[in-house]
Amino acid sequence: MTYQPIENYGVIGDLHTVALVGRNGSIDWFCYPRFDSPSVFGAILDEKKGGCFRIAPICSVNANRQMYWPETNVLVTRFLSPDGVCEVVDFMPVGSKRGKHGRIVRRLRAVRGQLPVEIVCHPAFDYARGNHQAEFSESGVAFHGPDVSLALSTKVSMERHDRGARAEITLQPGETATFILHGLDSGDPCPLPMEEEAAGEAFWDTVGYWRRWVSQTDYAGRWRETVHRSALVLKLLTYEPTGAIVAAPTCSLPESIGEARNWDYRYTWIRDAAFTLYAFLRLGFTSEAAAFMEWIETRADEFEADGSSLHVMYGIDGHHRLQEQTLDHLEGYRGSRPVRIGNAAYGQLQLDIYGALMDAVYLHNKYGSPISHGLWIHLSKVVDWLVDNWRQKDEGVWEVRGARRHFVYSKLMCWVALDRALRLADKRSFPADRQSWLAARDAIYREIMTKGWNEDRQAFVLHYESEALDGANLIMPLVFFLSPTDARMLKTLDAVLQRPEEGGLVSDSLVYRYTSDETLDGLSGSEGTFNMVTFWLVEALTRAGHLYHDRLESARLIFEQMLGYANHLGLFAEETGPSGEALGNFPQAFTHLSLISAAFNLDQTLGKRGV
Repeated sequence: MTYQPIENYGVIGDLHTVALVGRNGSIDWFCYPRFDSPSVFGAILDEKKGGCFRIAPICSVNANRQMYWPETNVLVTRFLSPDGVCEVVDFMPVGSKRGKHGRIVRRLRAVRGQLPVEIVCHPAFDYARGNHQAEFSESGVAFHGPDVSLALSTKVSMERHDRGARAEITLQPGETATFILHGLDSGDPCPLPMEEEAAGEAFWDTVGYWRRWVSQTDYAGRWRETVHRSALVLKLLTYEPTGAIVAAPTCSLPESIGEARNWDYRYTWIRDAAFTLYAFLRLGFTSEAAAFMEWIETRADEFEADGSSLHVMYGIDGHHRLQEQTLDHLEGYRGSRPVRIGNAAYGQLQLDIYGALMDAVYLHNKYGSPISHGLWIHLSKVVDWLVDNWRQKDEGVWEVRGARRHFVYSKLMCWVALDRALRLADKRSFPADRQSWLAARDAIYREIMTKGWNEDRQAFVLHYESEALDGANLIMPLVFFLSPTDARMLKTLDAVLQRPEEGGLVSDSLVYRYTSDETLDGLSGSEGTFNMVTFWLVEALTRAGHLYHDRLESARLIFEQMLGYANHLGLFAEETGPSGEALGNFPQAFTHLSLISAAFNLDQTLGKRGV
């Protein structure tokens, strides 16, 4: 077995956790019972130690195909050879027949001909740190780890193999075999396998759930299928009990192969709040927006007078401490060390999160439900704290691990926080220290326009006294700080659109977030282009396109080109490498959020222009 390219994976889930399924039929990542639980299958981070659950033909295969059952998160992996065709249908039940959370159903079906198929299930509990016992029976195999037990229930006779279980079968055309991996109470034997009829009912129940869910959206514009797939991804990354959305369901997939920029993204960032609310509300998913808003309200309720309780990110259940550690026993994806779990950035000062928080609340009050008096009181304390602290240096949106700086994007989002607070206060006639808030908002605006603008570069830059560009500044017209056709915004766009060799950030329509600088982020190595920022460029050009048709044409072309970098299922990682490969954690929520926003506004603008 060798490492699959990151883009070779599909994802299934049940709103508590997910599994990554490769085109080779192998589940190489699965954390149980939650997104942030230790991995049970982790071959994507160490092909020898990590553990996997593979179903694939033993004979040579001419081609592998993978697709989602239409408008669902049910995955089909098909194997084609001269001797026959077989397929594996993978899903995690989420409908009325869900049963316990965290169940993986894998249904092998012979389509035509006869192919010998191998089934291998090698769990590696606790990131391959925990030993386990395997108990075999006529019902399958029970795996008892140090803290978790799992059962593989099947009618196929399994035999002991190394750390797990193995079988070989050959089905006749039309025959099926079902394998169900599910939680087990410690010490219990493997329960009876599911009958094929019951497995079929669970399949159709799951298909029905996803189709009913996606049918709630009223989006019917251009790129409908792409937008729907992104919405389905976001739903998969939602933790149902709290409404939180993980940034990605994986950890330590590298931003550059063989290097050290490897992070754990199985948490929820405050920064994602406004984009999440905007995407859900624009598409008509009001219950998801309301659930995430409840999660945000809880975080605001925890805010203390000194601001120490509002963190950059939180666990999916709201816990605050996300202690970072390295797993030195794992080699990392294709040798990319170190493998990290936890995320030390949770304790950083990132002032932009206050703008994301207030913008989310503002959007929900405007398009969702009016916010409560209690929430406003908590938010007022947040804004009062920001008035006194916006002048601080911080680690910024890119979570640098070097020295703090006056990042322009951080100041911009402080302006957003105060602007939205003032709008809310006026809209709802809430009590507020309006004079103080207004003075701070205007002071930030003036400072950005003087210190954030670089006359030599003719652009807004990364931080004060810098000449480096920052793709995050493309968001200025999106948050209504500047007109999209303001001369300075247009010049910033022109600067960004230059090639990296010319001082810009764009390479073949893909955008780097900033020029990699070890003195800035405190890290060695390089990274790929940042998918989210590419979609921000599309949206900035789209908004300028209301007046300048050539910029609208550029926006459409860049958007279409960017869609070409999605994988075979329409999924995006965090970054795109120099050869078009996926880099970073996968799939990435922020990428799909920004895709939805860019698609919505580009479609709307093209419609108004009659294009």
